[in-house]
Amino acid sequence: MHRLSYRHLNLILGAYALAMMGIAYFYFQRHLGLLPCPLCVTQRLCTIAFGGLALVAALHNPKKPSKQRGYSALIGACALGGALIAARQVYLQSLPADQAPSCGPTLPYLIEYFPLQDVLRAMLMGEGSCAEIKWQLFGLSIPDLTLAAFALVVVVCIWQLCRRVPS
Repeated sequence: MHRLSYRHLNLILGAYALAMMGIAYFYFQRHLGLLPCPLCVTQRLCTIAFGGLALVAALHNPKKPSKQRGYSALIGACALGGALIAARQVYLQSLPADQAPSCGPTLPYLIEYFPLQDVLRAMLMGEGSCAEIKWQLFGLSIPDLTLAAFALVVVVCIWQLCRRVPS
């Protein structure tokens, strides 16, 4: 049985991130006209980070297991960050309407007129628009699906960290 090489697995992770970004931008944003909320923007940044690291790891293709595990840990950390942000958004969407945070200014407005700490708080904690469910597939919202996508990457990275690398 052919085992998936380290390089090929990272190429797959890079392509997976590219597909996630393609769906987010071309389908949700351009086709459906859904503008990303602050938590969505943060999840996109985590996707770009893990995908970029995966492509760098594939190009570098280190032979030392310690370097392979280092890349896998970094990729997994970016995906775990994205999963935590997606979980936060799933939580906000599960709140009753009267308990959801109130809507604030849009992210471009925050970036232009507010200090960086307020922008980062909105990007990590979310606000009212993050609690809206704008689209569903089989009863799962976009953050539900994104959480599952990030969880898959985390599982692959854990497997990469635990698997025995042939000498």
